[in-house]
Amino acid sequence: MAIVDLPQFSPATVNNSASFLRILTLSFVSFAAIASRLFAVINFESIIHEFRATRVLTSQGFYEFWNWFDPTAWYPLGRVVGGTIYPGLMATSGVIYNVLHFLHLPVDIRNVCVMLAPGFSALTAWATYLFTCEMKDPAAGLLAAVFIGIVPGYISRSVAGSYDNEAIAIFLLMFTFYLWIRALKEGSVLYGTGAAVFYFYMVAAWGEGIRLHYQYDSTARIGLVLMGRFSNRLYVAYSSWYSVGTLASMQVPFVGFQPVSTSEHMAALGVFGLLQLVAFTDFVRSHVSERQFKRLFSWGLIAVGLLGYIPIIASVSEHQPTAWPSFFMDLSMLIWVFPAGVLLCFKELHDEHVFIIIYSVFASYFAGVMVRLMLALTPVVCVAAAIALSSLLDIFVDVTEPVPEGIGSPETQTSIEPAEISPTPKKSKKGEKSSNSGTPVPSKRRAFSGQHTKKYGVFGIDTRLGVVANTIFLLLIFVLHCTWVTSNAYSSPSVVLASKGPDGSQNIIDDFREAYYWLRQNTPEDSVVMSWWDYGYQIAGFADRPTLVDNNTWNNTHIATVGKAMSSSEEIAYPILRKHDVEYVLVIFGGLLAYSGDDINKFLWMIRIAQGVWPDEVRENSFFTPRGEYKVDAGASQTMKDSLLYKMSYYRFSELYGGQPAVDRVRGQTLPSVGPTLDYLDEAFTSENWIVRIYQVKKEDNLGRELRGANAFAAGKKRKRVRPSSKRRTAAV
Repeated sequence: MAIVDLPQFSPATVNNSASFLRILTLSFVSFAAIASRLFAVINFESIIHEFRATRVLTSQGFYEFWNWFDPTAWYPLGRVVGGTIYPGLMATSGVIYNVLHFLHLPVDIRNVCVMLAPGFSALTAWATYLFTCEMKDPAAGLLAAVFIGIVPGYISRSVAGSYDNEAIAIFLLMFTFYLWIRALKEGSVLYGTGAAVFYFYMVAAWGEGIRLHYQYDSTARIGLVLMGRFSNRLYVAYSSWYSVGTLASMQVPFVGFQPVSTSEHMAALGVFGLLQLVAFTDFVRSHVSERQFKRLFSWGLIAVGLLGYIPIIASVSEHQPTAWPSFFMDLSMLIWVFPAGVLLCFKELHDEHVFIIIYSVFASYFAGVMVRLMLALTPVVCVAAAIALSSLLDIFVDVTEPVPEGIGSPETQTSIEPAEISPTPKKSKKGEKSSNSGTPVPSKRRAFSGQHTKKYGVFGIDTRLGVVANTIFLLLIFVLHCTWVTSNAYSSPSVVLASKGPDGSQNIIDDFREAYYWLRQNTPEDSVVMSWWDYGYQIAGFADRPTLVDNNTWNNTHIATVGKAMSSSEEIAYPILRKHDVEYVLVIFGGLLAYSGDDINKFLWMIRIAQGVWPDEVRENSFFTPRGEYKVDAGASQTMKDSLLYKMSYYRFSELYGGQPAVDRVRGQTLPSVGPTLDYLDEAFTSENWIVRIYQVKKEDNLGRELRGANAFAAGKKRKRVRPSSKRRTAAV
């Protein structure tokens, strides 16, 4: 019984119209995904700084890029770029650049790099649509595509100008998952090999993708085997993917033999071996008697026990845990719809749903302990939320009303579609058979597909309109939230900050580019600059100066050396600086403008990394007060006050307050009235808002004196001399 009479169309017309609307919707979603990531370019300008390797690839060719030795990075060691980088991002930009020039479109490689992340976000929406269609249906796929296209958790790493590995990695992750699910469903070697090829592409582009994919897939396969769901389809899909994908990933020099030698990849190898063992066991069982099989199985267990086992060693991340507000800011309403989608997967529990459940559990854990992996949680949240909302709308948009029990009139019979009729006879409370008994079902429906039998459903149109209107309202709020967060929080380039005044006016804080431009214009080209590794790529890209460490982080000892210099006193740090030919030291200080991402807040990580290499010289506990507090005020430990980073950060800071107590606005602490002094470095540049401070390392004294003593002597010579009083008495005349 339909609540509204709908016009009747032929099945071909309905299918064609639905296909056209899906393509049109996905096209609009792709446009929205690209447009929502252009706020950074529109509000500021096209800013990018991490594409030096791509520029070498496009100008000199792939082999020159592969063998490129960069002497200005990680001074004085230098860096072999081809062996210490994931080349997928650069290769993708290079291919797009060459294709555009082949088509006579003279696009600069810089613009290709700026627009790469927004372009791949559109492809991510299509890949998420395909993946969700395998989980439920095209309606859920469209919702998932909309969610992933504008959700802040993904936009944060894919805005225009965000030329990072994650710009293309999420598309590769989702498309690899899609091919893997197709291989699992069909037992296809073709789809398994396709998943392996895209897995290789993902490994070449994103290091985190190796561990995440292995952990999700391997755990899901173990779960299927333990649930008694081993099948030839599972064996063919996993074996083809693992063998081809692992061999292909080992061709990336930066990966090498890690897939078969490190502990974090042993789970995938163990699952591969387990599947071979289970398949071999099934094969033997089919060819021998039950008694012989038990005997062989017993001897096999004894042999395995003698061989021993490989321990799995858990690794500890150095990233900060995620704060609870971040989940709501990055995912909005999806964070509380997400569990409902996972619960609906339990209701059906096909093999692909087991994968979603495992993915959800592990991604939630990783996102909780590591801020960066919020990016890995976002896709599965979008998929599960789409399944939940799609199932809800399937029920409340359906115009067919349920039939009360005991009613079996001809009108009722004609209003029920054949696909919704029960295949077995059902008796009413009076023992009479229902009028639909014996009618066969043409195909099995999924439990959460939105179709309901005549006994379950919604009566009336008011309830339907209320639920649908509330859902649409929540979706509109979600769109507004995503747009606001994207335009205000995630659309500022990493080197340009923006804030709003009390009257709502926007203030642009451009201290980073101001400092890098000063370095470029006022220092020799071979001047070595030391900073924490976060700013290495920026210094190399904007200032074009050699750096000790950068964001590649391939040499932990060199990073520890910088940490040791920052955490040591001037007397200990000065020989380290001179040994590495450092001429300028750059620090980030946010105490004046309340910029929380400064080096003082990162100082403990510098100390811990340095302590890992020099535990006898750098001790973390010496930087805390006797009560275990991390302070920078008068109660700070003497080791903290003597450290080079502390002195460079607060040097002359009290002068800004005109005799009043200086206040660090980040840590909320009042500093001593007398600030620190420097004997081995000179202040060279301080940006407008004091965020970037650059110091020049002094040369050795010409007379061979210690710089501290030479400075004290120079200060003494500058004192005003007073003529001594004459001891002679005036002679009386």
